[in-house]
Amino acid sequence: MADHLARSAIFINFTCMIFIKKITNRHVYGVDDGYPFDLPVIRAISEFDFKRDVTFFVGENGSGKSTLVEAIAVAAGFNPEGGTKNFNFATYLTHSVLYEELLITRGVNREQDGFFLRAESFYNVASEIDELQKVDGRMYKDYGGKSLHKRSHGESFMAMLSYRLGGNGLYILDEPESALSLQSILMLMVRMKELVAHGSQFIIATHSPVLMAFPGAEIWSIDSEGLRKMRYEDTEQYSLTKYFLNNYEGFLKELFS
Repeated sequence: MADHLARSAIFINFTCMIFIKKITNRHVYGVDDGYPFDLPVIRAISEFDFKRDVTFFVGENGSGKSTLVEAIAVAAGFNPEGGTKNFNFATYLTHSVLYEELLITRGVNREQDGFFLRAESFYNVASEIDELQKVDGRMYKDYGGKSLHKRSHGESFMAMLSYRLGGNGLYILDEPESALSLQSILMLMVRMKELVAHGSQFIIATHSPVLMAFPGAEIWSIDSEGLRKMRYEDTEQYSLTKYFLNNYEGFLKELFS
């Protein structure tokens, strides 16, 4: 993995860059606002500043973290179903209109690479890569030399991370852990460390208490009150996982009683 980075990374800058500095929610709220503008996290955001090269949004299912991250990706120019900014396909439109209301404030420098990984539609991205391979015959080179459909779900994720991402990039990931084993999540963190060292920014929605331990990351917890910055040890994901692992027998007995 490290050797591949050395061969193919775009060595434009070796320091931390913030390509998306701020998002501004320009929506004018009314009494009849529905999804996604009825979500507490969306109502809580008028402006949000990105200050670290890795930012995590965490929260329960339905809290709006994926809705927010997806809208940031689309507003930044990525295809709603995932892929690079050059991908232009649509299988089934499920993204919200939130992106239309988000104003992206860019940093001084522009990213030289980028990818939006949306776990639930990555199958569609793999299919699009197959179609593009038929046209120019070079697409597989950037994804490990063969169709992502010929790998397991987790292996296809890791192939994309290992071969396609080259550094000096903006990488937006929606629940990347969904197809990964614990060992693969740790490998993802190693790969993120390499890419951050080569001037990349990550914006990630996640449930993983392991992934959100990435050193130096900023963690924002989404709940019914909106959005709160959290220490890693204060997140529910960390505390609940720690309690379960240290007291799993009693936890399960209480859970099933």
